Amino acid sequence: MKNWKLLSIVFITLLFVLAACGGNDSEKEDETAAASKQTSNEQGNEAETDEASSVYPLTVSPTVGSSESRDGSESYTFEDVTFDSMPENIVVFDYGFLDTLDALGVEGIVGVAKDSTLPEHLEKYSGDEYTSIGTLKEPLLEDIAALEPDVIFISGRQSAFYDQLKEITPNVVFVGTQQDDYWNTFLESVDIAAKMFGKEAEAEEFLAKFDTSLEEIKSLAGNYESSLVTMYNEGSLSGFSTNSRFGYVYDVYGFQPVTEDIEASTHGSNFGFEAILEFNPEVLFVIDRTAAIGGESNIDKDMENDIIKQTTAYENDRVIYLDGPLWYLSGGGLQSELAKIEEILAELK
Repeated sequence: MKNWKLLSIVFITLLFVLAACGGNDSEKEDETAAASKQTSNEQGNEAETDEASSVYPLTVSPTVGSSESRDGSESYTFEDVTFDSMPENIVVFDYGFLDTLDALGVEGIVGVAKDSTLPEHLEKYSGDEYTSIGTLKEPLLEDIAALEPDVIFISGRQSAFYDQLKEITPNVVFVGTQQDDYWNTFLESVDIAAKMFGKEAEAEEFLAKFDTSLEEIKSLAGNYESSLVTMYNEGSLSGFSTNSRFGYVYDVYGFQPVTEDIEASTHGSNFGFEAILEFNPEVLFVIDRTAAIGGESNIDKDMENDIIKQTTAYENDRVIYLDGPLWYLSGGGLQSELAKIEEILAELK
């Protein structure tokens, strides 16, 4: 009996030893797999970086060659920039371009215009790891210089500071959209980001999402014979037609403008409530600029007036209030442009 007991003890002990060995082997296998995955990711990142570096030196053209101040008294010309290598310290003013860099996973952003109203989906850039470079209209030049940027990306609101920024670095690239060619200049800005930072595959994948969304919104837009894009600003309205900064709602999304006889300007043509009733659109889009710039908006109260209530849009519940910061401040980025389409789809479906 003692021998049987001894054999049992030995057998059980062997089982524990084998189990322990098996566990160790499993742990080693897991560790090996994790190390292999990490190595693969690192190699992938290195390959991506090497591929991006292979396009340098790279000459980048601005999305818009020139622009004028709002009153027409000043004109600005933006130049091509040749980079010897991929920029590592990146300063970004334009929220649309920041949006695109974020969507593509570009690293190296050190300075952002945090003192203006950052769009909600870009709130992470309000963190301490990103230096404030001022507002969209008032750059902090000394703070920007201290960052020693390899590139500064600007758009229309910083045009007046173009020469001063070039004194900090000659690598100042205009990546803003153009009012009468919004969609194409937006796509050009995406192309700039993709080529400069080796993110062409990521850009192509993201842009593919637009195909389905645009097809859906064009189909939806076909249900309405007339529409009007307006902007609310402290109790007053301005209107936008096809040749305006929001012309893509008509040209790209497919909505029919209630009229094309609207003067093109940055903030639209003054458009009283009586004019809206006269044109009587089936769909009325309203962008809240007051909320976008951090003001106290009374848009619901001001729009719920006896004149607007007589319109077809109001009677059929098609007065669409669009997100102010998204439409007024952060357009021109991969995420924001897709979000605009999805917002209208959600409101009108």
